[in-house]
Amino acid sequence: MIDWLSENIGTVIAAAVVIIIFALALRSAVRQKKKGGCSCGCPGCSGRCPHCSTEKNKEEK
Repeated sequence: MIDWLSENIGTVIAAAVVIIIFALALRSAVRQKKKGGCSCGCPGCSGRCPHCSTEKNKEEK
């Protein structure tokens, strides 16, 4: 096990960094959604901005 880890330490570190970045991005999106934002860059729109309303119209069709 230690041999495998020492041979693949670069891959393990890279994978850990990618997982951490993904988790932080997901956490940020969840926090933004709980605040009432739409995660599209328009804070506090509650899903009523033109960007969000066009997405909702597409989903309804």
